[in-house]
Amino acid sequence: MSATVLPGTVVPAQHAKLKLGPGLIQKSDADGAGPSIITTRTGTLNHSSNGSKWWVESNSRRYVPAPQESVIGVVVQKVGDGFRVDIGAAHSASLDGLAFEGATKRNKPNLKIGCVVYARVSLAYKDMEPELECFDAQTRKAEGFGEVKGGFLVRCSLKMCRDLLNPKHFLLPLLGARFPLEAAVGMNGRVWINAKEPKQIIAMSRCIEAVDPDGGGMDEAGIKAFLGTLDI
Repeated sequence: MSATVLPGTVVPAQHAKLKLGPGLIQKSDADGAGPSIITTRTGTLNHSSNGSKWWVESNSRRYVPAPQESVIGVVVQKVGDGFRVDIGAAHSASLDGLAFEGATKRNKPNLKIGCVVYARVSLAYKDMEPELECFDAQTRKAEGFGEVKGGFLVRCSLKMCRDLLNPKHFLLPLLGARFPLEAAVGMNGRVWINAKEPKQIIAMSRCIEAVDPDGGGMDEAGIKAFLGTLDI
């Protein structure tokens, strides 16, 4: 189901294991009728096939942190035993030095200012600084989270990131069929990419920018033709 909604729309979301994504909040009714789910932004209302996950998709310019979302950030300050990380939101996020797999008080990652990290939003409230963790919430293992080294950081629209996270989207499989690559996609409009040769990294970056709805909006046929003009 996809429907356009405005802020304040009541959503009929019901599931034993209901998870609310961006653009939705749960509020208690004053008349005691029980909690209700309402939208907080304009966009397209979506839900998973079994109705357990609901979210509002909108192509806003600024990222609004939501719990459990994966993001890519840049360390901008070291604060005590932790770090302050720019994730493109209204406020910088905090990343504790112990929020890494196997980290202890004596064995913590030594991140420098400018380091790029792939992290998960563990806590996010409207008027508070969001908090990040670099491990999976269930397994407590890194599962790919942590500092990402080398490569290149591409900035794109939030919708482009959501598209790239869709396993059915054509771009990353198409590029991966041409050369080995690494990619980490954040929900915050940032994509970290890496490949063996600089020209391949440049090609990936140009393709992401070309497919981005806020850029060229190129389709699969167009990208195939574009790749044919590149020396990769």
